[in-house]
Amino acid sequence: MSQLQLLLLVASASVVLAGYSSSTDESTDASNSIGGTKCDKNPLNELTFQLSGSSLHWPCESTKNIYVQSGRYVPRNVIVTRAQLQRDSAFVALPRYKQGVPFTLGKVNLKKGECLTKIAPYPCWAIQEEGNCQALQSVVDIAVDQNGLLWALDVGIVNTLEQPIRRCSPKIVAINTANHKVVKSIDLSDLVTSESRLQFIVVDYSKDNKPFVYVADAGARSILVYDITGNKSYRIVLPKATAPTSDVLYVALTSKPDGTSTLFFSYLSSPRLYSIKGEYLRVGQGAGSIIDVGPKPYGKQAVLLGADGGTSLFFRYKGENDIYLWDSETCFKAANLQEVQRGGDCRLSTQVLPGHKRFMWALESNFHDFISDRTGCNGASIVLHPVVRECDD
Repeated sequence: MSQLQLLLLVASASVVLAGYSSSTDESTDASNSIGGTKCDKNPLNELTFQLSGSSLHWPCESTKNIYVQSGRYVPRNVIVTRAQLQRDSAFVALPRYKQGVPFTLGKVNLKKGECLTKIAPYPCWAIQEEGNCQALQSVVDIAVDQNGLLWALDVGIVNTLEQPIRRCSPKIVAINTANHKVVKSIDLSDLVTSESRLQFIVVDYSKDNKPFVYVADAGARSILVYDITGNKSYRIVLPKATAPTSDVLYVALTSKPDGTSTLFFSYLSSPRLYSIKGEYLRVGQGAGSIIDVGPKPYGKQAVLLGADGGTSLFFRYKGENDIYLWDSETCFKAANLQEVQRGGDCRLSTQVLPGHKRFMWALESNFHDFISDRTGCNGASIVLHPVVRECDD
């Protein structure tokens, strides 16, 4: 009997990703069968990276002590919700859901698996200052594009799970990962409303290599579109039928070899999956362009975890950790969903993404315990590892 067998889910060299949100995707009832912070399920030890709010990289011990004493660092209040992989590094989003999160965008070295991998602020400490509107306030999602630019979605609101404070206007910040310099900052004030809840960011490129950014606005039932080159923006208002209630609006982008892209989206509570082609989004054409892909299999609430950079999407069901793959070139039905990882009882997958060593990777955490203040003093249990399937020979 072999312990593990890696699925050969090979990602393309250029990837565009989408996934988790700034709000909860699981109600607390999901945690009845998934509790605690200790979990020893390591699908592949040498490629398993444990992340923790207790393991941050500090410039010196005195700086850490100052942050602790002032309440600006509370280890159990730090959680990683989103990741992007580039060669042997992982960029991670650490939203300021609670007080005591010293930085909101970080970087992790993936050269070798360690018991606990340290998270360093990215690109530097100076850009992490809470209350400074030139800095990052609360990054809820990130995307690394085909040209090595990291796009960070900063909602501008901190302490969202305690007593929300709006520090600054929402913005998108682009960082060149080659030289670690901020190359663009986009103020989203004109695109948001009082109902807005920004959750995901996706980067798309047209066939003539022009970049576009799509942002899921769950509260305002919209997809925000920003034309980077043309400096234009659009708000695509989604039909009311797509949103039974205003919860989490998942989005993921697929791409064909000819450069044709499609944005798939669905609210967690919606019984159906929808899509819209990138060519329509890029010109702000929403009316008549949205396709009803079909009902979610078995009538379950499905969590859209991400894409592989090609035409495949990854899902799991609410409160369950089995991961399924669906090729969007086929009909969206149960028969076409392939189980690619059988989940354990420790954490829930919040994202599936391509990258390091050409594997598909899963980011898992006990986020449901985190939002319910049931993680204890050790904080959230977070693991990044290849998507694997346990099997018998």
